[in-house]
Amino acid sequence: MQTMKAALVAAIGVVALIWCLLPGSAEERSRLALIVSIDGAVGPASASYVKEALAKASERRAEVVVLRMNTPGGLNSSMREIIADVLASSIPVVGYVAPSGAHAASAGTYILYATHIAAMAPGTNIGAATPVQIGGPLPGLPSGTPDKDGKDGKDKNDQPKDAMTAKATNDAVAFIRSLAELRSRNADWAEKAVREAATLSANGALQAHAIDLVARDQAELLRQLDGRIVEVADGKTQRLATKDAVVEAIEPGWISRFLAVITDPNVAFILLMIGIYGLIFEFMSPGAVAPGVVGAICLLIGLYALNLLPINYAGLALMLMGLVLLTVEAFNPTVVIGLGGIIAFVLGALMLFRSEAPGYHLSWWVISITAAAFAGFALFVLGSLRRVGKAPALVGAQAMQGLPAEILDWNGNEGHVFTHGERWQARGAETFKPGETVEVADVIDLTLLIRRAPARTGEGGIS
Repeated sequence: MQTMKAALVAAIGVVALIWCLLPGSAEERSRLALIVSIDGAVGPASASYVKEALAKASERRAEVVVLRMNTPGGLNSSMREIIADVLASSIPVVGYVAPSGAHAASAGTYILYATHIAAMAPGTNIGAATPVQIGGPLPGLPSGTPDKDGKDGKDKNDQPKDAMTAKATNDAVAFIRSLAELRSRNADWAEKAVREAATLSANGALQAHAIDLVARDQAELLRQLDGRIVEVADGKTQRLATKDAVVEAIEPGWISRFLAVITDPNVAFILLMIGIYGLIFEFMSPGAVAPGVVGAICLLIGLYALNLLPINYAGLALMLMGLVLLTVEAFNPTVVIGLGGIIAFVLGALMLFRSEAPGYHLSWWVISITAAAFAGFALFVLGSLRRVGKAPALVGAQAMQGLPAEILDWNGNEGHVFTHGERWQARGAETFKPGETVEVADVIDLTLLIRRAPARTGEGGIS
């Protein structure tokens, strides 16, 4: 009986020890705060990073996820992906604009409104959430039709007249108001941030009920979050216990880091150019292998990046036409075709990306340097390959024709000659003497067919 009691006590002790060591134990779950940082433009890499982080937080049953932001805005599609993930999260997400001097403008404001609790550090600001007009009137031109009094046609409320701009603005207003109503925040100011690009400081946002609290640093934020009740996905409520939480930063995975590199418009643009010219070089010199392999990889990665970015297909078509014209210029120099190719390439590069979101436009330096480099490549490298292709062969039988040769010995119609630094067997229709200089007429297998060299005149001609 005593043995059975001892065994039972030991079993209970082992089970208790295992339970305490489990990574998903209640004690650890209640004390884990994960930090996710968005620093820079919101794009595909940011959306992938947030999705991975929220999935990891759910697996580890974290108490809270702090979404730390310092962003000028970004792509609408990526912003909506992040918001959808936040709204569907079973783990409370706290939006925190930090450190001091940071801001959550444009797309950042929408994301902050979507989080379960919105916080800001002193010296930060939010707002300026007006959708960027794409394809609007050219700068310096009137945007409306003048009326009889010569005015620009705007109404008293200064509402946009362009139908596409109005649709985008109204859609953005409805979206941010729905987020404000969901989180019980100031919907009127949110609409003002969209229509009038209004902004607020941290204290102003707190007074306007656009955010829930102001915290100087991360430690103070967790202390203020402790005890707050939030409603997560499926209508469940949760009381936060973050006072003594263990803070852990989640770093982006390799996929997110890879996307961050290739979705930079300048990098995607350069990859596309390298890919196209790598394939052109491979087609010009079959068997080189390396240019074709590198070009194919760069082209596929560049096209994948363009698929994630808002591109203008008319701009892409203009770029490709410019590259074709530059290639034609290399084979058929006319100057006009080459100049047209450069103009088409530059205009296409300027039109390539439709979004004017911060961080998602091509640099003038990249466009200029790339255009100059690839114009030079087309005009000089491809032109040189064309000239080499038309030049006489420097090896083989064709290269031997016309070379001078010295007779070493001769018997009848055959003998040996010295040419090209080597001793050759030779045949000819005439009789030659040792030491006589002849000319190679042809090569059959390893035997030279020789003939007497034509006599030259005093003026450099032949007789």
